[in-house]
Amino acid sequence: MFMSISTTGTADSPATDLGFLLHKHPGRVQRFSTAHGEAHVFYPEAGDEACTAALLLDVDLIALVRRGRGKDRGGSPDFALAQYVNDRPYAASSLLAVALRTVFRTAMKGVCEARPGLAELPRPLRVSLPAVPVGGSSGTGDGVAMAVRLFEPLGWRVEASALPLDETFPEWGESRYVRLDLSAEQVRLADALQQLYVLLPAMDGAKHYWVAPDEVDKLLTAGEGWLAGHPERALITRRYLARRWTLTRRAMERLEIARLAEADDREAEELDNAVDDNAVDDSALDDGVDRTPEDEHGHAPVHDAGHATGQEPAAGPAPEREPSLAEQRRTAILAALREVRAARVADLGCGQGELIAALLRDTAFTEVLGVDVSARALSAAARKLRLDRMPERVTNRVRLVQGALTYTDARLKGFDAAVLCEVIEHLDLPRLPALEYAVFGAARPSAVVVTTPNAGYNVRWESLPAGHFRHADHRFEWDRAQFRDWAGRVAAAYGYTVEIRPVGPQDAEVGAPTQLALFRLADGADPATGTTRSTDRTDPTDPTGSTDPTDRTTPEGGETR
Repeated sequence: MFMSISTTGTADSPATDLGFLLHKHPGRVQRFSTAHGEAHVFYPEAGDEACTAALLLDVDLIALVRRGRGKDRGGSPDFALAQYVNDRPYAASSLLAVALRTVFRTAMKGVCEARPGLAELPRPLRVSLPAVPVGGSSGTGDGVAMAVRLFEPLGWRVEASALPLDETFPEWGESRYVRLDLSAEQVRLADALQQLYVLLPAMDGAKHYWVAPDEVDKLLTAGEGWLAGHPERALITRRYLARRWTLTRRAMERLEIARLAEADDREAEELDNAVDDNAVDDSALDDGVDRTPEDEHGHAPVHDAGHATGQEPAAGPAPEREPSLAEQRRTAILAALREVRAARVADLGCGQGELIAALLRDTAFTEVLGVDVSARALSAAARKLRLDRMPERVTNRVRLVQGALTYTDARLKGFDAAVLCEVIEHLDLPRLPALEYAVFGAARPSAVVVTTPNAGYNVRWESLPAGHFRHADHRFEWDRAQFRDWAGRVAAAYGYTVEIRPVGPQDAEVGAPTQLALFRLADGADPATGTTRSTDRTDPTDPTGSTDPTDRTTPEGGETR
């Protein structure tokens, strides 16, 4: 199994700098032990103008069989001869990827202590692989096409040719092996090695070892900075993880978070923060009512006084608990949805699925879509809803998908109603117009329900310090006048009417703790075509000012069932 890496240089930047980058001296042949054989590194040429480093992996087939996964776990074929006579010593597969990580570990990290700063400089590189297996190829050029699909988007110039089954008998056709030469004018060596580490096993579509959950972390570490934006990221992820669907879904969710974070110039942790064990919901703040903690279904536990005192509890009915603010919000939202006779509802920013659970309890809601940018929130929602245990008639009514509400998304179209429950205040104000267009302009449901905190009521929370928001992730909180002005502007811009309603206990001076806006498409507005009386609208997220939502790119998102 052979691979070479070549570069060119000048007197000021000699090609032998490759030795510093790889941490391997050009004047010596070096040998390294790997899990499945001996790896040898040597330099066929080493000069100021051209330098080539070669990696030769001598696979120990006996060790490969002994350390295989077993016939029941996708290991070596269950044929005595095939265990020892196969392509593994000769074709660049996951074995070579592991050898790359073992031999060039420091180079893959982009570290060069002997020449600080050298690893960060791009340089011309050429990578040659005499034989690369392509899993699933039918021998009709599929392997060449696969190589182009995987490497060209990364800036490589790809020269690939299918190898014949037997040069003596050309009529037998092509094999599943490809000779691959990659060249780039300017690329960091560390990036090249990371890409090879991921794409070689992805091309083969098989691994010589059992794929464990930690492979997801290896994939995302090696793919940092390039995999999330790759047009074939789903294919790469699926094949790298040997088609283990649970791991593939987990990796795709994290890649989608990384891609959306890069698009918004934010850290991934900022987007995937919907599940915060330390956060305190506003329904738990002190509003003068004696509250007990709620369980995952929103019900307070029943405390038995006898456990604490050793006495029997007093006879008589238990006092009725006042609903929490979160429960009152859900009740108000459900009432608004029933009022507009919505059957197909999209819960945008669904979090951990509390509203979805309430919607599923009412058979009048025939389809429920939960959307959230946080993969952790969607996983938590799936667990709390017990989707894996629900009857099929219920699971057929619900979908959980990952997506950002600041981008238009074709999956959101065609719903009777959309709900934004305590969502808008988590957006930076400059991003709010993008959400407005994505929901009211592009998705365009017949009704939209929006709830948000009433900032004026915050003075009534005794446990909330003055000047603080109710949640650490809130970017703003509006009083009643500000919310009314925003809702009126959005309704006028997109052809809706709007009604503002209070939610929670009313205070004569500051109003209710939550405010709700019910938007309905105005008469003359067409939900199918998106045309309204007001046609002077542009997409606030599109620098071209296009009014056509189809002119924008819709981000893909993972789906959880």
